[in-house]
Parts: sequence; C-alpha cells; structure tokens
Amino acid sequence: MKNLVLPCLVVICIGFQSCKNEEKQKQAEAAKAESEIVVKTECYQAIYEKDTLQLKLNTLKNGKLSGNMIMKVAPSTVRTGEIKGEFHGDTLFADYTFKDLATKDKTFKNPMAFLKKDKQLILGNGTMQTTMGVTYLVKDQPIDFDRVKYKFDAAECAVKTEK
Repeated sequence: MKNLVLPCLVVICIGFQSCKNEEKQKQAEAAKAESEIVVKTECYQAIYEKDTLQLKLNTLKNGKLSGNMIMKVAPSTVRTGEIKGEFHGDTLFADYTFKDLATKDKTFKNPMAFLKKDKQLILGNGTMQTTMGVTYLVKDQPIDFDRVKYKFDAAECAVKTEK
C-alpha cells in the first residue's frame, strides 16, 4: 500500500502543474489579444506627379501601429500590403510587406521611416542594407526627410460596405 501512495502523489502533482501551465498560457493569450485592440485609425494620402499612395494606420492599445498601404507608382504596377511598426519619438519605423500585381506569387518586405511633422507623415529616404535575406535601414546613416517625393496628408478613411 505504501508503494502505491508515492506514485499516486506524483501523478496528482503533475496534473496540477499542467493545469497551472494551461491557465498561464490562456492568460498570456488574453493579454496579447487585449494589447492588439485598435484604439485609433488614421488615413493618409500622398500624391506626387502620377503616383498615389494611400495609407491606413491603426494605433493599437500596446502603442504599436498596424495597417495597410496601396502604392500606385507610375508607370509600374500597383503594390498592396500591410504595414507594421512603432514610433520612436516623432519617427515611425515600419516594415511594409507587400505584393506587386505583376508578381502575385512573390512577397516583398521593405523597411520604411516616416517623420510626423504637424499633420503630415513624410516618407524618408535612407540607406538600406540586406543581410541574410533581411533588408533594414542602416542605423549609422541619417534618413533624409527633406528631399523626398511622398508627403502624406490626412485623408478620409474609405468605409467598406458589406453586401
């Protein structure tokens, strides 16, 4: 009988531990979902010659940003994709993951930096470097926000109607 008590206690302890781990995992998932709630949505548009860029940014509860951007850059094709990032001071550092209409099967990812100045977002030009297939802005090189093509002004967000 004494030999049976010890293995039973071990099994019970393991059962309690797995329940605690499952509860912690559920709490972590709930906290993550809570931090990804959209608290504000802003839309912007930039027009330069024949180019039109539309940007929709969602500010999340955790302070990060997500959204989407459509780039109609003449004479090339339309690029659509998601943008994710966060502000460091007055500069938004983001990654733009997009597909080009001409190459539908291929996905591209580019780093971007936007300077928030008054009610505008200015897309900067920076030195990019690719290492092991990942492209990023070089930290030691300044980003030019003066000689740029795209200055985004606030715009109305398009409302999608469900059918």
